[in-house]
Amino acid sequence: MKAQQFNITAEILESFKNIVGKDQFFVDDESLTQYAHDETETLSFKPHVVLKPGSAGEISEILKICNEFHIPVTPRGAGTGLSGGALPHLGGVVISTEKLNKILDIDERNLQVTTEPGVITEVLQSTVAEKGLFYPPDPASKGSCFIGGNISENSGGPRAVKYGVVKDYVLNLEVVLPTGEIIWTGANVLKNATGYNITQLIVGSEGTLGIVTKIVLRLIPLPKYDLLILAPFASLEKACEAVSAIFRAGYTPSALELMEIDALKIVSNMVDSHSVPVNDDIEAHLLIEVDGNDTEVLFKEMEQIAAVLEQYEAGELLFAEDAQQKEELWKLRRKVAEYVKMVGYTIEEDAVVPRAELPRLIKGLKALGRQYAFDVVAYGHAGDGNLHIRIKKESVADSYQNPEMDKIIRELFLLVKDLGGTISGEHGIGLIQKGFMDIVFEERQLQIMRDIKKVFDPHGILNRGKIFD
Repeated sequence: MKAQQFNITAEILESFKNIVGKDQFFVDDESLTQYAHDETETLSFKPHVVLKPGSAGEISEILKICNEFHIPVTPRGAGTGLSGGALPHLGGVVISTEKLNKILDIDERNLQVTTEPGVITEVLQSTVAEKGLFYPPDPASKGSCFIGGNISENSGGPRAVKYGVVKDYVLNLEVVLPTGEIIWTGANVLKNATGYNITQLIVGSEGTLGIVTKIVLRLIPLPKYDLLILAPFASLEKACEAVSAIFRAGYTPSALELMEIDALKIVSNMVDSHSVPVNDDIEAHLLIEVDGNDTEVLFKEMEQIAAVLEQYEAGELLFAEDAQQKEELWKLRRKVAEYVKMVGYTIEEDAVVPRAELPRLIKGLKALGRQYAFDVVAYGHAGDGNLHIRIKKESVADSYQNPEMDKIIRELFLLVKDLGGTISGEHGIGLIQKGFMDIVFEERQLQIMRDIKKVFDPHGILNRGKIFD
């Protein structure tokens, strides 16, 4: 990619400082280092300056200057991304949304919430839950990620299998365009056939089209009860086969997660948990949840799901008897990504296939590991066919611009494409996956995306070099 030429002069820096105030303006090395990385592998790129604006108006003034002088801008939420979306790989300006951290309104009559992007997802969920309301998307990092970042990546999480992903809850967005204009993208209504759906174009655009400053989300009533079981399998492929069978039998769990035994061993040791027996004759576990408002119905549904699991050689089921045990099981699942990375599984892919194809994906993945001599663990949202694949290869910490890893990942993604899938289910393309977009899109499709980008961002300043060059 041809580097964009720009010059951040002392006068420009002074203008930025005047806009946000000296306390929200950072050029010291410690701050630049802090905002040089997210959770993507071990990559790090320092920006020239970090700004923490407190309003859409301040962001507008910053972007007007950057647009005039062609200065690259990287929007940033909590920095929990896994595809390099918040990496300032060209330097320039990082705009952090962490000061935009207020829940502005909860409309109980219409089941809606209006929030700023810097609110932590779990805080938003807990706040609306106090009023008996439910915002279902719950990525594994929900305790630290921002709702604005979830909008940028169209995040999902375990409960997407029943309730859908972020796009299914976004009604309207306030967005600052790269040229500085502030717009609302839609209306606070459940149905809208008025012109192009700009709202859904912004969702999942990875901060390349605008910076979201207000978000209107629809909510649903909070389910009163949930049940949780953990099912062990001696065969990883049998565990994957059971996933599709559950849905074919007519059941839709609120969560259906896969944990391969190697990943579970790592996280169990790190959190010193003994809630799950880790035996050498077990290859995988399925974590299955059902929810609703009638416990009798839920118990009956779980019994019927258990009967399906027996057909696929599941071992003895562990039923979570109380809230504490449920919390411990979910903690094991949600901590997997963090802990496997700590022991060297630094490279993560986010492939998704039709769920009936999960056994073939797992089989092919293991074959690639043997062929190219890398260790691999798989876990994730088996209920919707979305597996997180963590790779550890000796002396290789990053996949970005690494020819050896490019070859391996390309073969993996070609397998995914052959199985009817695509290369990212919820982490996005960002910086590190853009070289594989040709696997799933023809050049004409990519050109349409580039043309859309140009309409929003004529000088290409906003998250330049993400998704495509």
